Amino acid sequence: MKNVYLLLLCVLSINLSLAQAGDYQIVRDVAYRVTDDAYAKSRCKLDVYYPVDKKDFPTVVWFHGGGLTSGEKFIPEQLMSSGIIVVAVNYRLLPEVTLPDCIEDAAAAVAWTFREIGKYGGDPQKIFVSGHSAGGYLTAMIGLDKKWLVKYGIDADSITGLIPFSGHAISHFAYRQLKGMKDTQPSIDEFAPLYYVRADAPPLVIISGDREMELLGRYEENAYFWRMMKVAGHTESYLYELDGYDHGAMAAPAFHILKSHIKYILEKKKD
Repeated sequence: MKNVYLLLLCVLSINLSLAQAGDYQIVRDVAYRVTDDAYAKSRCKLDVYYPVDKKDFPTVVWFHGGGLTSGEKFIPEQLMSSGIIVVAVNYRLLPEVTLPDCIEDAAAAVAWTFREIGKYGGDPQKIFVSGHSAGGYLTAMIGLDKKWLVKYGIDADSITGLIPFSGHAISHFAYRQLKGMKDTQPSIDEFAPLYYVRADAPPLVIISGDREMELLGRYEENAYFWRMMKVAGHTESYLYELDGYDHGAMAAPAFHILKSHIKYILEKKKD
């Protein structure tokens, strides 16, 4: 059995169910950017899944996967009725736009959440960002490279936690393909989360599938990401490897880890 890096033994004893919230509503296709561009108007929308008549709830901003070239926003089933507001985001896709446009959209959606989530009962001091695959990559990029959110007057460090599911830590493969690089040729440049390791980032929970079943060394690049965050002095970096789960299947059990860390981080903030 391969090693799985655990938060703390005490986390395993925590009841992983957050406070139940009763009835939920969904508001769909909310525009989070003001633009005249037709493609941006069609893609830059989000859904908000929130509890009725409740306040001060934590929020997860969720970015879908799809290699930055496909995919649609959705509310993860595992986060429904679990005491969490979910903001599910669509963003523009390659090759219709450039990689900076994808990251810019992710930042704009998180900025919208900071501004607006209070209207839906969310607490702007309890915002977590997460996503699977390409969504995990976007999560790490906007959380570590502070220039994307500062444009909106937001310090990336005000994000309560970053929880990427099986995202690239090196430069994204779709971006490398556009540059004529092979999938097997790694790159760490300004479009790699690894480029921005730093001690003062928000708590970082990295989740990967089984190293023998993941895509192109995805576990190993994330393990290096975790190690370099620790070397840089970041004390709240955690790494999980989900034995027996490939790149796609790892998302379902990863939500268990996401919810446990949300509870742990919020409890720690109270101390």
